[in-house]
Amino acid sequence: MVSRRVGSVSESATLHITEIANKLRLSGVDIINFSLGEPDFNTPSHICKAAKNALDAGETHYTPAAGIPELRKVIAEKLVSENHIQIEPSDVVVTPGAKQAIFETLFTVLDSGDEAILFDPAWVSYDACVRLAGARSAWLPTNASDGFIPENINEYVSPKTKLIIVNTPCNPTGAVYDRRVLSEIAEIAVDHDLLVLSDEIYEKIIYNKKHESLASFPGMKERTITINGFSKAYAMTGWRLGYLAAPPELVKQILKVHSHSVSSATSFAQRAGIIALTADQECVSDMTAEFKIRRDLLIKGLNKIGLKTSTPDGAFYAFASVSEYGSGDEIAELLLTQAHVAVAPGSAFGSRKDYIRISYATSQERIKEALLRMEKALLSS
Repeated sequence: MVSRRVGSVSESATLHITEIANKLRLSGVDIINFSLGEPDFNTPSHICKAAKNALDAGETHYTPAAGIPELRKVIAEKLVSENHIQIEPSDVVVTPGAKQAIFETLFTVLDSGDEAILFDPAWVSYDACVRLAGARSAWLPTNASDGFIPENINEYVSPKTKLIIVNTPCNPTGAVYDRRVLSEIAEIAVDHDLLVLSDEIYEKIIYNKKHESLASFPGMKERTITINGFSKAYAMTGWRLGYLAAPPELVKQILKVHSHSVSSATSFAQRAGIIALTADQECVSDMTAEFKIRRDLLIKGLNKIGLKTSTPDGAFYAFASVSEYGSGDEIAELLLTQAHVAVAPGSAFGSRKDYIRISYATSQERIKEALLRMEKALLSS
């Protein structure tokens, strides 16, 4: 009754944990949710106002499949000025969230028998999307001692390799790839004629490092699909608004998948996206500054209770080793049932079965409370 493609894919572990946590919360349990990658801030008011204005103006109808021209123009200008990617508005497709942009890209470029290189650990949905496209993932392990930075990438390229998936800043580790690493990826992609999917959704949430876009490297504009969106930097998760930028020939093919599936992104959300990109960016810097405070608070607390955790350079996740207490799956269950703290097991992100991922997209007060609960549960286990 179910296709082999769908049958081979597990449900999203992060959404599964969140669903259990929500059920417990509805039953009256005070759950501290560290499992979902969602900023706890409200969408800035000037962005909400733009959507309300669009609604009042009657912008509740279908838009062009690739997005309204005004938003595609603003996105292209942003990519040129900030990311140094020389593109045109016609190279942009606006999608209902960055995840949809990733799915459409992989569904467009991968065939049965193709391989996509993933850096282990990697975000839960990359491998699922690769499988749904009929291809398979080739996992390249990274080491905590090196900050989860990929090395010896060339060794994982095979005749079946079609694509490399790059995510910097990285979910779940918070690793930020420097120019040396990105240059190596670019050289390999050019030498082997590979495509690269560059997921840059966390580019604005970065601490004391500089974000660089792969499509800006020599020879990479023609082979890179840049993915980004509004969910993380602008606290717009529920708006479902993302985008991709790609070479014209790929955009044409991706639009086939896009128009035959989701048709277009929401009309009034696109108007809000224009304001998000063009208005003052103080809201982004303010949120990032708060994330950094939370990061430092959490990392110090985790290491104090014996969960070895390196300091992430970007995003809002800590990837903590729980090897002294058990497997990631066991500890995630323990923390949820006994401490009422929801975290994601490391097994959801690849082969890291002795890790958990903790999202610090919640208040300092809740982080302090969670650390107390976690310490009590771990010491009594």
